[in-house]
Amino acid sequence: MILVSGCLCGINCKYNGGNNLHPAISALLEESKAIPICPEQLGGQSTPRIAHEICGGTGAEVWMGAARVLGPDGEDVTDEFKRGAEESLKIAKACGVKLAILKARSPSCGKGMIYDGHFNGSKIKGNGVTAELFIRNGVEVITEEDPKLNDILKEIINNS
Repeated sequence: MILVSGCLCGINCKYNGGNNLHPAISALLEESKAIPICPEQLGGQSTPRIAHEICGGTGAEVWMGAARVLGPDGEDVTDEFKRGAEESLKIAKACGVKLAILKARSPSCGKGMIYDGHFNGSKIKGNGVTAELFIRNGVEVITEEDPKLNDILKEIINNS
């Protein structure tokens, strides 16, 4: 079993109320091979909601207390993002999950590259709050943009 960002399965949990449907990832859910999560909703955020970005660093710095998750108006939702990450990790541990396919560039789910906190589309190297917590706890994280995604999906489907 793996965890996947709910928005990639077509669940309307994206900040703007939409989704980021990825048919091959959605197929895992349909075949009961994946559990969808939305860390932002698990942390108490509503849908739709304003977009947030990590300001002052990355998910690593959020966990160190050196960066915050803010909206463009300065609203601080760091605690909600951390709570959602912790709840997501509880699900991963309860289900014995070792792999998560998460949404690229998200302040929660992004791996390797996230938006930089200036709300202008610029990006920096780093992980989102949930991706960082997963990695620190032994859950492998990839995004829907990972070049090895198709091979991983084939392996999951064939090994069931």
